[in-house]
Amino acid sequence: MNIKDFFTKLRIGFSSSMEKMQSNGKALVVAALSAIVVMIAICIAVFFANVKGPEEVLVPDVVGKELTAALIEMQAKELYPKIQLRYSDVPGNEGTILEQNPVSGAIVKAGRRINLVVSRGVVIDQIEDYTGLKLDDLRIKLQTLFSGSTKPLIVLSDPLYKADMSEAGTILEQDPPAGTKIAEPVTVSLVVSRGPAYEQTRVPNLLKMSVNDVLTQMSRSKITFDFTAHTVQDGEVPGTVTAQQETGEFLPNYSRMTVDFAFPAGPLNGNSYGLFTAVLPAYPYPLSMKLDAVTPDGERYTIAAFSHPGGNLSVPYALPAGTQLLLSVEGREEVKSIVQ
Repeated sequence: MNIKDFFTKLRIGFSSSMEKMQSNGKALVVAALSAIVVMIAICIAVFFANVKGPEEVLVPDVVGKELTAALIEMQAKELYPKIQLRYSDVPGNEGTILEQNPVSGAIVKAGRRINLVVSRGVVIDQIEDYTGLKLDDLRIKLQTLFSGSTKPLIVLSDPLYKADMSEAGTILEQDPPAGTKIAEPVTVSLVVSRGPAYEQTRVPNLLKMSVNDVLTQMSRSKITFDFTAHTVQDGEVPGTVTAQQETGEFLPNYSRMTVDFAFPAGPLNGNSYGLFTAVLPAYPYPLSMKLDAVTPDGERYTIAAFSHPGGNLSVPYALPAGTQLLLSVEGREEVKSIVQ
């Protein structure tokens, strides 16, 4: 075979191979693309098989357990606590879990924060010294101290009152004594001053006094006045006292005395005359009170300030119609009325 024949056969073989490759090209491309897609799918499957989300875990019950034990249980479940401190009603449970959220048994993902309310102990752990305090002040103090408690640790029993040189309402004795440790809710018994029993007050002469003058005497005197009224008659001055109960020169403090007014049948000089009345609880000792007037324009002022032992109360007034009357006992509004 000469060289010419060799190259001729080589050219023919190459041309035949090219024709075969061209005829199978599409199949090769499809096969290559398919292989690539399969490889990508395998890679994605392997990725998600190895990179998965947090596991779901069961929230443990840690209420009533010490904080340290609760944290260990949380850590074992890959849960993270968010702690809130709160005073407790139970002495001696400092550091104990009071509440949890989510509750035990809930299914959550690992890494979830669990809210834990931890006891910081009781507000007070022993009885304080209450002698010398005013009873009303102590009641307000304890109410404020245990305002967020469902079961107050200190409860006051009905006090025993006795005459004493101390100001009325002053605490003289207490049981249990100061310094007593509180292991459970305790009831405190108190002995409270009723004030000096022998003090007496000079009886004022109210005859012919006007309403305003009588209100001034109420503020100064320790007599409890029971006011009555009748329609003015001939010879009487409207709006003045026409009679008062006959007594001696002196009366024991806060004794009751009847005083009678002669009131006009209708308004006089733009004022309506009348008696503000109320029935109050019988107090163990006189409480400070005041009667305020609120005009139709909203102006408020005090027309009488006095002490009263409770029971039936009456206060005279001479005010424009529509005025609102407000009775306050120890700073708390108790009774309202409108002047007709």
